[in-house]
Amino acid sequence: MSNIGYMIVKNFKRPSKELIEGFKDIPVANIDDCMNRTAAIDSAIKPLNKAKLLGPAFTVSVPAGDNLLFYYAIDQAKPGDIIVITDGGFSDRALCGEIMTTLAKKRGIGGFLIDGAVRDFQQLSQSDFPVFARNATPNGPVKNGPGEINVPINLGGKVVFPGDIIVGDSDGVVVIRPQYAQALQKMARAIMEKEKKCRESILSKGEYDFSWVYQKLQQGGCDIIID
Repeated sequence: MSNIGYMIVKNFKRPSKELIEGFKDIPVANIDDCMNRTAAIDSAIKPLNKAKLLGPAFTVSVPAGDNLLFYYAIDQAKPGDIIVITDGGFSDRALCGEIMTTLAKKRGIGGFLIDGAVRDFQQLSQSDFPVFARNATPNGPVKNGPGEINVPINLGGKVVFPGDIIVGDSDGVVVIRPQYAQALQKMARAIMEKEKKCRESILSKGEYDFSWVYQKLQQGGCDIIID
């Protein structure tokens, strides 16, 4: 390797489709609960429409406002891949717009997760192709390079490896290492069942167990003053 910062890794290991699909009906919030409630990427990166993200990460790192390697990624990514791209969160040049999302959808790509800007916001917001990004701007990108593909990147404060499982919904996005996926699915489903019972109790009986609140107050030594 002689050209540091300008590199494309062609192949990486993707998790099985079955492993990925195990997160299909699990809310991101419940997954994050099982990851010490610290796993979500920067909340400034938001969904632009109602479509959910679910798939393996195809990672891309580019200079601010440059989308040369973004186009390469669209041509090389496999169906179902999530193109996860960062230009350091630069907000004044869009990395993609309607043309690139239309092309990616046609090729079966699973969505875009962008630590940066987009344009054609109205069209993207009405699309069923998943796009998460920081902001929109009419300023278009440059196409010069360099950049790197399928190396670990920092996106929204989290390290993303090629092949990590990306799950995103209206609450935000979590990044999951495949070796933890099965355990997380089991734990998250247990939380979903617990929350279901809690909602049912509230709706049918108007009851909620507040005992944990008073235990915490007691443990913290809270003074409760009664006039």
